[in-house]
Amino acid sequence: MTFVVVGAGAIGCYAGGRLAVAGERVLFVGRPGVLGPIEERGLTLSDLTGFEAHLVAERIACVASVLEAAARTGPEDVVILLAVKGPATVAAAREIAETFGPGTSIVSLQNGVDNVERIRAEMPSADVVAGMVPYNVVWVSPTHVRRATGGIVHLADTARTRALAEAFGRAGVPVKLEADMLPVQWGKLLVNLNNPVNALSGLPLRDELADRNYRSAWARLIAEGLAVLRAAKIVPAKVLAVPPATLVRLLPLPNALFRLLARRMASVDPKASSSMADDLRRGRQTEIDDLCGAIVRLGERVGVRARANRRMVELVQAYHGTPVSGPALARELRDAASR
Repeated sequence: MTFVVVGAGAIGCYAGGRLAVAGERVLFVGRPGVLGPIEERGLTLSDLTGFEAHLVAERIACVASVLEAAARTGPEDVVILLAVKGPATVAAAREIAETFGPGTSIVSLQNGVDNVERIRAEMPSADVVAGMVPYNVVWVSPTHVRRATGGIVHLADTARTRALAEAFGRAGVPVKLEADMLPVQWGKLLVNLNNPVNALSGLPLRDELADRNYRSAWARLIAEGLAVLRAAKIVPAKVLAVPPATLVRLLPLPNALFRLLARRMASVDPKASSSMADDLRRGRQTEIDDLCGAIVRLGERVGVRARANRRMVELVQAYHGTPVSGPALARELRDAASR
């Protein structure tokens, strides 16, 4: 089996790197700016449990396009691990369709709830399955990725993913198979509503979570998302240690009480930040439309206005490099929700 990681950023390099360490054949497809240093110096992987491994450069196969990846695979079994950001999904699916063809197995390791349908629209005959990666992976250096938070990867339960789960398990990446991925995807999306909060704060996750105002902003976005999901008759899965409704009550608590009741949530890697924060810093398109935007769109379909989430979309799209303070962000979302 050959794994082709399309969109080899932090998540893709971590997942693909763990598979490569375990002896699987892996091809990484990504930007030269990301993969260039790895091709030269190898890739180090680590996590919060104390695991650390280094893949020497000779064991890493990096290419700049899906076309190049297809040229380096033969008749062997190929699995695409799609880790591009939501806005790049359609273009990536088209490229995969042009090179790998019908029956291709694609595992979406992406944020949001719309990517599987986007892929299927471009590749109706592909074997596309939804996945959910719960943890944050950070770049410690240009050649070192570190899993900074905990959790277990979830995949849709199919005959194909049962075999994949075994491969991931051997690689030290536990997988839970789900009969219905939609509640899991929405549960993760609610957690990911902190991504734009963190991005606008300009702070590492741990410092942002230490600020009650930022936590209150996140709680407001989740509460609004839950209202939309109730109207849509969707019950989101519990992705963190507590369910989303409890998170809404927990986040706005005074700092001392929050630290006492949410030790695991507050104990993240001091360097960790959301991938959206990195996108904003680099002037790239963000996933805000796949997160807050998804709640706004679902709300429109079920007759619930998601005003705070809509305002967050506007704030991220209008960002020009100046961080937003906790009090200012909490006020922006509170005022939007009250209109």
